[in-house]
Amino acid sequence: MSFFDGNARSPMSAGVSRVGTAQYDAGLRAYMLGIYNHMTLGLAISAFVAYGAYLLAASNPAVRMALYGSPLRWIIMLAPLGFVMFMSFRFDRMSYQSLLGTFWAFAAVMGLSLSAWFLIFKVGSIVQVFFVTAAAFGGLSLYGYTTRRSLAGVGAFMAMGLIGLIVAMLINIFVQSSAFQFALNIIGVVIFAGLTAWDTQRLKDSYDQVAYDSTLMAKYSLMGALTLYLNFINLFQFLLSIMGNRNN
Repeated sequence: MSFFDGNARSPMSAGVSRVGTAQYDAGLRAYMLGIYNHMTLGLAISAFVAYGAYLLAASNPAVRMALYGSPLRWIIMLAPLGFVMFMSFRFDRMSYQSLLGTFWAFAAVMGLSLSAWFLIFKVGSIVQVFFVTAAAFGGLSLYGYTTRRSLAGVGAFMAMGLIGLIVAMLINIFVQSSAFQFALNIIGVVIFAGLTAWDTQRLKDSYDQVAYDSTLMAKYSLMGALTLYLNFINLFQFLLSIMGNRNN
């Protein structure tokens, strides 16, 4: 999923003519490192909150009922979407500090939403699939960063596929077909694998737009982290559904 608009690729555009190549490359690496650092810390916050909420619910039936058996669960499930929409629509009017605080809050609320996974899958299985996802994500993102081939066509196709996937998942809520769900999980992995590579390339290309505005660069870094965070979480979710060992 992408926040940025990068129709044209210009990795060595006019910005390089004003500064040396070495300086440009150093700035680009720092920009991308900031994106990955924010994303990693966001994932760490989500993991901490998810496991903490699960432990609290496991030891307190009232908390378990409130989180997973009451109407509150729908608020918890939909809250992350609200944060994403808020950050996307308010991006231009928010300061970096406000955007950063909102991103941390989003990561915490997402962790609360993801805590239900521990009720379905074994903890060891979740950890194992997390590392599989991290390895796959790293390889895909590295490809998107290093390839000289434009991935715009791939990204557009995957974005269209994502819409179809969402519609199919909604249909399967009523159909309740396990075979259909398995196929959707496979398709989901393929879609978010493609989006990860594409979004990484788009984020790399976005550096030219913000290289001479430190404030804008910091805000783009946060939104880029949000984009890759969402790709990682969705890739992890589909892989977990395929590979995860469920609780008895």
